Amino acid sequence: QVQLVEFGGGLVQAGGSLRLSCVASGSIFGIGAMGWYRQAPGKQRELVARITSGGSTTYADSVKGRFTSSRDNAKNTVFLQMNSLTPEDTAVYYCNADITKHGSSAALNYWGQGTQVTVSS
Repeated sequence: QVQLVEFGGGLVQAGGSLRLSCVASGSIFGIGAMGWYRQAPGKQRELVARITSGGSTTYADSVKGRFTSSRDNAKNTVFLQMNSLTPEDTAVYYCNADITKHGSSAALNYWGQGTQVTVSS
C-alpha cells in the first residue's frame, strides 16, 4: 500500500507564507515526478508546481516567483514553500506523485487527501 500525506496547511493573512510538505510511505521502489495541485471552490483542480526526480521544476504562471517546490528523495518528501500569499491562493492543495511499488514494473499515479490553505484579506 502506498500513501501520500500532506502537512502544513492552515489560515494565513495576505502577504504571509506557508510551507506544505508531503510524505510518501509504503512499499515504494521509486518515485518519479511529484507535484502539487490545488482546487478552489467551484473551480477545477489545477497544477501548481511539479518537480522531477532530478529536481527540475515547473510552475503555474500564477505562482511563479512566489512559490518554490523542492524535494528530499531520501525521505520521499516534497515541499511547497508559498510566499506572498493572496486570497486567490485559497484552495485545497493536493500532493501527487508517480510511484513504482516494490515488485511492480510500472509507476502509478497517487494523490494525497488534500490540505486546506486559506488566505484572508
